[in-house]
Amino acid sequence: MLTDKQKGIGFSLNRVISNFKKYRFLLVELVKKDIKLKYRRSYLGIFWTLLEPLLTTIVLTFVFSRLLGRGTESFPVYILTGRLLYTFFANSTKAAMKAIRTNSAMIKKVYVPKYIYPFASVLSNFVIFLISLIILFVALLVFHVVPNWHIFEAVIPLIMVLILSLGVGMILATMAVFFRDLEYLWSVALMLVMYTSAIFYQIKDLDLEEHAWVFNLNPLFNIIVNFRDAVFGNPLNLQAVLISAAYSLGSLLIGTLLFYKKQDKFFLNI
Repeated sequence: MLTDKQKGIGFSLNRVISNFKKYRFLLVELVKKDIKLKYRRSYLGIFWTLLEPLLTTIVLTFVFSRLLGRGTESFPVYILTGRLLYTFFANSTKAAMKAIRTNSAMIKKVYVPKYIYPFASVLSNFVIFLISLIILFVALLVFHVVPNWHIFEAVIPLIMVLILSLGVGMILATMAVFFRDLEYLWSVALMLVMYTSAIFYQIKDLDLEEHAWVFNLNPLFNIIVNFRDAVFGNPLNLQAVLISAAYSLGSLLIGTLLFYKKQDKFFLNI
């Protein structure tokens, strides 16, 4: 027999799922709109999605491989795998953070589940991110990195980074309504995330293995580790998978609960 509390949770969950199904077409349209707006006045358009990570990788490879004497022939692929995931996480969370305030006029006029807006911001960036993976496959060919069947395991870190971005995005979207300076603080936080994600250096080269716990505090680090393992043909690190899953699912749970608790107060602050 289910208790009254369990029945209430089940009813709430069913209501959320049915509500999501009802507005899924709006979510798709918002994702399309975000992508169109992003490239509306750009001459390069979607091509910039491929060009930006390519140029960044070239610069970082030159600096850390040539000038500092580090890296191997496949080092550009190492950098690119980390850079692509970090760029998606940074762009999607920043977009989600602004989603409620950006759509304040629509929120005040028409009833739409408010979580649709940060979700759409993250998903539109995820679509752009998936397109940018084309440059990664080109890099694999150019730098003679031959993947094996483990590359299919890359789906796991890709799902993890999406869930993590949704969760963090929901937290930021909620907090940014009440605390406008969060946008500047998050830019600083993202800088710390970037430098502790081992994007353009290898921990073993800098003798940082004994400080691995510091990197584990970064929710993005283990996702990048998993993605790199899959791309370079290595089995996924189970510990890294568990840590990234804890961060991803935990952030989504916290973000969802926080958003639903505070969403009724958005009208007074947007």
